[in-house]
Amino acid sequence: MKKLINNVDDVVRDELEGIQLAHPHDVKVSLDPYYIYRADAPVQGKVAIVSGGGSGHEPMHGGFVGMGMLDAACPGEVFTSPTPDQMLEATKAVSSGAGVLHIVKNYTGDVLNFEMAADMARDEGIEVESVVIDDDVAVQDSLYTAGRRGVGATVLAEKICGAAAEEGRPLSEVADLCRKVNDNARSMGMALTSCTVPAAGKPTFELGEDEMEIGIGIHGEPGRERMKVKSAAEVVEILAGAILDDGVIGSGDNVLAFVNSMGGTPLIELYIVYRDLHRFLEGRGVTITRNLIGPYITSLEMQGVSITLLKLDDELTRLWDAPVKTPGMRWGA
Repeated sequence: MKKLINNVDDVVRDELEGIQLAHPHDVKVSLDPYYIYRADAPVQGKVAIVSGGGSGHEPMHGGFVGMGMLDAACPGEVFTSPTPDQMLEATKAVSSGAGVLHIVKNYTGDVLNFEMAADMARDEGIEVESVVIDDDVAVQDSLYTAGRRGVGATVLAEKICGAAAEEGRPLSEVADLCRKVNDNARSMGMALTSCTVPAAGKPTFELGEDEMEIGIGIHGEPGRERMKVKSAAEVVEILAGAILDDGVIGSGDNVLAFVNSMGGTPLIELYIVYRDLHRFLEGRGVTITRNLIGPYITSLEMQGVSITLLKLDDELTRLWDAPVKTPGMRWGA
């Protein structure tokens, strides 16, 4: 295993200290328990948004803390859910009295721990709503989930709901908007290589030199099918075809197209995928009006790509375009 780390047991702590040093005007970091929060939190009169999950998916979630996105993020150990205590302390740190929205990826550990944290926060008088993201069309159930996994739509929900919260919308509206994003977004990914969790010291799974895994999860969970490596255009047809077959997005729709690196895929390849996706959707009568291209929800150093499509309307488009200023995403601010 070759990794730029110091000690396996200190990976998350060292990363958090680095984030604090690199972005002191945007975020602050708690090291006991671990969480990242807005430097200006709590923001009075604003619904606070909290998310989290295992580390190893950076910049999600900690890189999305800041103006126009998350108020706090809870990082667990690599590919391990954060604890209810982390989530509770993060919720308390950013609550201003307007309520707190928990955005939760549909992984069993995340869901259970966020539920416990929400109950504890309510016991302390904090109004909490939780929305579970389950946008992955690859498999119905997996090693870590009951139902569909939560993947790329999480990033889009955090951005769009963050913009709505900045406008001063009430908790119920921000939560409903999060559900709207989840209902109108679908994702699917693939891998060319595995990744290596530092504590494990070896690849999560094995792929032959001429093999790829279709429908992979962000923790290396098995997907729909293992097959011989295909061209970018063929991969796009498989992934985007499955998304459209799910029935949420079709001819005449405008979409945000999110082409995401799993961590080890260079931008040159992502732009090839985007080109082929643009052509594929054009042929199906679907128009890309917004895009996001890059490593935003990763799986350590895995080589691969995921595609997320979000059906847009005027409201979602306006909120997507709103200013954001976080370590991992910023424009207009």
